[in-house]
Amino acid sequence: MRAARLNTTQHSLTLEEVPLPEARPGEVVVKVEAAGVCLSDVHLIDGSLKPLLLQGDTVTLGHEVAGTVHELGAGVTGWQEGQRVVLQAGENRGGVVHTLGVDYDGGWAEYVATPAATLVALPDDLPFEQAAIIPDAVSTPWAAITQTGQVRPAEAVGVWGVGGLGAHGVQLLRAVGAFPIIAVDPSPAARERALAFGADLALDSGDPDFRTKVTAATNGLGVAVAFDFAGFPAVREQAVKVLAPGGRLVLTGLTNKPLVVEDGTRFSYLKQQILGHYGSEPQHVPELVALTAGHRLDFSRSITDVYPLDEAQAAVDRMITKEGNPLRLILKP
Repeated sequence: MRAARLNTTQHSLTLEEVPLPEARPGEVVVKVEAAGVCLSDVHLIDGSLKPLLLQGDTVTLGHEVAGTVHELGAGVTGWQEGQRVVLQAGENRGGVVHTLGVDYDGGWAEYVATPAATLVALPDDLPFEQAAIIPDAVSTPWAAITQTGQVRPAEAVGVWGVGGLGAHGVQLLRAVGAFPIIAVDPSPAARERALAFGADLALDSGDPDFRTKVTAATNGLGVAVAFDFAGFPAVREQAVKVLAPGGRLVLTGLTNKPLVVEDGTRFSYLKQQILGHYGSEPQHVPELVALTAGHRLDFSRSITDVYPLDEAQAAVDRMITKEGNPLRLILKP
């Protein structure tokens, strides 16, 4: 079969012919119908993100994957060949999470082998392209909102960075009843997208009246929860300055740069919090599939374009150049 393979030492992505995976006991082989292209994949290719648990130096990328069951391994029950599924983005091995398409072979391929426990059934009316992005682009902000940030109805929230995570964050925050939702991004196109996805206000982070506008929109209190979906130190410093008393800053975007709180005394006096966040838990993907099946959520606007697997590098390049302001790109074998 064909697979897009990353050499982590040479930082090269090549389309290769590799053996079709076999289902070992407890595993299922899935025929891939759609696989998302994420900025994390870009960072894996350029070397700024490194697999920690990968055996060897080569891996098939792709941690957002949907398809149909092709083969059942020994001992697997509850699944049938041809059944529509989406894959969790990783698995827990002895208390350590291994990430699909990072620490073991993922879905930028015609077929992928995965533990049966990572499968989530899909309804017939949910397109594979939309289902594929749920295990990261949607479940990561969902977990940040509902679990780490614990957003309550009518709480004022700020969303910094309206890319793949932030745009879905806006949509999900509206679903849980946050108000007002203030989106923050220097890009005019991103701010327009935020409003289309349900933000009540979209601000330029460089606006000299930024703090005044946030204060006015929140009745003088500031935001109860601020989400950094961008991963830049300047974002975090700006977000801290507009937190309400008892406010939470949730760090979802990743960076290796230090976090600076200019006025630590004020931060402590107001009992504010900084919360780290990464990925999602196993229950979040089924929750989102159920909400989508129940027509509470709609991800049809999230798919900017679909590329054949042979053009994986072109899709990666587009994520880098941001041509056409893509939200999510999909590879289809």
